[in-house]
Amino acid sequence: MSGPHARQTAVTGIGVVAPNGLHADTYWKNVHEGASVLDRVTREGCEDLPLRVAGEVRGFDASALIEETFLVQTDKFTHFALAAADAALKDAGLTQSAWADAPYSVGVVTAAGSGGGEFGQRELQKLWGQGSRFVGPYQSIAWFYAASTGQISIRKGFKGPCGVVASDEAGGLDAVAHAARTVRRGTDVVVVGAAEAPLAPYSGVCQLGYRELSTVEDPARAYRPFTSAACGFVPAEGGAVLVVEDLDRARRRDAVVRATVAGHAATFTGASQWDRSREGLAHAIRGALDEAGCAPEEIDVVFADAIGVPEADRAEALALADALGPHGTRVPVTAPKSGIGRSYCGAPLLDIVAAVQAMEHGQIPPTPGVFDICHDIDLVTATARPAELRTALVLSRGLMGSNAALVLRKGPATAA
Repeated sequence: MSGPHARQTAVTGIGVVAPNGLHADTYWKNVHEGASVLDRVTREGCEDLPLRVAGEVRGFDASALIEETFLVQTDKFTHFALAAADAALKDAGLTQSAWADAPYSVGVVTAAGSGGGEFGQRELQKLWGQGSRFVGPYQSIAWFYAASTGQISIRKGFKGPCGVVASDEAGGLDAVAHAARTVRRGTDVVVVGAAEAPLAPYSGVCQLGYRELSTVEDPARAYRPFTSAACGFVPAEGGAVLVVEDLDRARRRDAVVRATVAGHAATFTGASQWDRSREGLAHAIRGALDEAGCAPEEIDVVFADAIGVPEADRAEALALADALGPHGTRVPVTAPKSGIGRSYCGAPLLDIVAAVQAMEHGQIPPTPGVFDICHDIDLVTATARPAELRTALVLSRGLMGSNAALVLRKGPATAA
């Protein structure tokens, strides 16, 4: 998978469905401006839950984007994924004709943390309230965490290697790494991403078991990572989908290579054991740098996991120092998710999108709502910071103990 003759993996398409934008350009505009869209939860049935603040996707009309056949079979998290996949393929300049004669050349990989909670709740209410004859046949597949992979591949006619990654929130990064390795093994194109919809009542109740979940009622104070007032994370809907493909193939078809996937590594250190995540995350960072052939000083920006729990934030700051040495306290760090919330597996995908766009624009987006930093890191706050960005490091950790790091390099200026 490495060496001078290894196939390199290019990012050529991006699709976004996020609380701060339903298009990649809108997402970047709001991320660049440091806008926070966190607000009170408005989902029906969630009124009495201790979870008060979230990042809701607003204005998303699934019926305008997805055929009725697929809408009735799928949950909202798959609706988000289908729409983002369409946008990513369009951004990559890939139409149906591109794979019509070679359907086995395109694969699909997604990551998911919880699956279709809204669909599952609705059907279970029918089961217990009206009886089994009222439960729809799609209950068996719509809730399933692999549903998005299956429905994207069926809808588009992709018959290449398909899979789903279930490795905690860090699965978002692991899915991209899996897709990159699939490309290196010979598949031309992989559609990869993650989108979540965790704001149904049943899903909300399940999340209350996370001690890291913020229950603060003020949206301006509910999610403030790396500060003395850190009180947990705010959940969110949405995510992103990428098109990744063989770099030489992308160049042959004159595609815009937006970035390349250079290196990845993952570790596991146990549920909520944030002190141990320091060592695990540092090990993942070193592994990603090694695979990328990248020195610590080459990292120009870090997109942090930023879970918003004091001991977890401290562990992440120390992991950067452990893995990057003196550069770990000097490299600019940012966490745009503090303005939109953490969409579980979708969160690191949105960070990847922001990292790609940051390298394209030469701007490091700020960390919304954060000013009083209490850790030894160069956290970008208030406004975007101009910088020459060639290499980005994206980090993610999961509540169940997964840690992952991904190295991205800026894409060459290739005309479409």
